[in-house]
Amino acid sequence: MIFEHEIPEGSKLYFGDSAKRKRHIEQVASEVLYSDGFEEIVTPLFSYHQDDSIADVKELIRINDKQNNKMSLRADSTIDVVRIITKRLGRNTAHRKWFYIQPIYRYPSTEQYQVGAEVIGESDLSVALNQSMEIFERLEVEPLLQISNIAIPNKLSKLLNIDLDDFRHINIQKFLALDIDWLTKLVYLQHPEDVDAVIEIVPDEIKEELVKMKEMCGKIAYKNKVIAPLYYAKMLYYDELFFRVIEGNEIHARGGRYVNDDVTSVGFAIYTDTLIEANK
Repeated sequence: MIFEHEIPEGSKLYFGDSAKRKRHIEQVASEVLYSDGFEEIVTPLFSYHQDDSIADVKELIRINDKQNNKMSLRADSTIDVVRIITKRLGRNTAHRKWFYIQPIYRYPSTEQYQVGAEVIGESDLSVALNQSMEIFERLEVEPLLQISNIAIPNKLSKLLNIDLDDFRHINIQKFLALDIDWLTKLVYLQHPEDVDAVIEIVPDEIKEELVKMKEMCGKIAYKNKVIAPLYYAKMLYYDELFFRVIEGNEIHARGGRYVNDDVTSVGFAIYTDTLIEANK
């Protein structure tokens, strides 16, 4: 029996203080992004292309259009934003810095509000990373910044015949059981100042990826940061440097570098709902 006052599990309701906090986060983020030359875009709720973004398609809420073509509710905004700007609006705008404030939806009824930004045609992740950290600074919160490089798990998977699922599920015991000195040091590597010592002993193909992480850390003035070279993101499109912003067990933001139709871009998403909960 469903009572009149009930709402679906996973859906969102904002009122009073929570609605005020939500509006404040969105206002601060939009002010920061507008001042840095971004324009706003609101993408359709329905999408034909979410399979390109979501690793587990069972998370998609699927429906059909009137011609019976498969589509789904928006479960991720990044690839739709890039596709719409480059494919549909390309003749109407040359602008390449866009942000969005909108929810995404996952099966069966999970609703998550985001503030996201994409810089199309940009390969330097520090551009997006500094934007996101400026927003957190303006909100007067200082969560932990974790910088990773998805190319490292991808290369280690081939080099050591380790299943990528072990990286997705952070199977540290399996990595340590291999009893490889440099791999063990990668497992425990957290501080940017320790990267040089590890670079000296890892295979060459891993070496260059660690250098990219070290250089990225040098471009970020934010002090509360660590590195996690073995972390593997669950998004299909990130291909190299990637970051998460974490407080406790909650992820406040994530972003990275990605390639779509041969166009390299960088972007991030801030999860409004977790910020609201954290600042009650």
